Amino acid sequence: MRNHLRTFVLLAALTALFVGAGYMIGGPSGMLIAFGLAAAMNLVSYWNADKIVLSMYRAREVDPASPEPLLRNYLSDVFELSDRAGLPRPRVYVIDQDQPNAFATGRDPSHAAVAATRGLLQMLDRREIRGVMAHELAHVKNRDTLTMTITATIAGAISALANFAFFFGGRDEEGRPAGMVGAIVVAILGPIAAALVQMAISRHREYEADAEGAAISGDPGALASALQKIEAYAKGGYFNPDAERNPATAHMFIVNPLARRGDSLFSTHPATANRVEALMALTGSGLGGRGTAVPTTRRGPWS
Repeated sequence: MRNHLRTFVLLAALTALFVGAGYMIGGPSGMLIAFGLAAAMNLVSYWNADKIVLSMYRAREVDPASPEPLLRNYLSDVFELSDRAGLPRPRVYVIDQDQPNAFATGRDPSHAAVAATRGLLQMLDRREIRGVMAHELAHVKNRDTLTMTITATIAGAISALANFAFFFGGRDEEGRPAGMVGAIVVAILGPIAAALVQMAISRHREYEADAEGAAISGDPGALASALQKIEAYAKGGYFNPDAERNPATAHMFIVNPLARRGDSLFSTHPATANRVEALMALTGSGLGGRGTAVPTTRRGPWS
């Protein structure tokens, strides 16, 4: 019930931002147009946001008959973990990106999908991959995926609307052109406000998904080790070009795929060190002696 309430509040806030930006651009008529667009986007996003996000990252569904043991193990582990969590088995995707990362999407557990980059499958060991996928299944179980996916769609639309305002100018209360000042206000404050709403819920949900994922896998140390490795590889120069082109989707990933930031107001994720500390409090046994050292040079393309 709490997650449903947060979802409603988030969508209402993002819709209000979109409508407010429409008013600044086009006065009352712009507000009505923006409201109609927001309503249409909410409807389309509910049914198709997962497909939109997966297509942004050119994700491809894993074939159970794949000749690659890596993909077969990945699929098998996701199915086993979803069974353990009492969830319907999700669709499983792989993204051809070097940067190790993963996300979950879908409007409900019966229509869920999880996606991992090939970098994650290659750079982490099987125990750590299971920890990551348990975290993503926790988002599915907690019904976070609808909120996270729709947020990405609407936040991206607000940014686009703000860019439109920058080029075409805003309106004052009488519907007259307000000039460049109004446009700049919308262009700057619109995306920031959308990001703040997004962060306020996203960061809290990451801690919840870490704890629930640890319960699903029964191995908090595996997820802690995976988070440290993903962070280290990202700092070592492994970038996600698709995420850079679609920054409104950054909050969906287990670790921020964009610029590295700490646990600050403008982070879409809590600091990795804080997440690891919370996970270690659940196990009390460290990482079981497994190291997390990783290389800092880029490897070549996958075969």
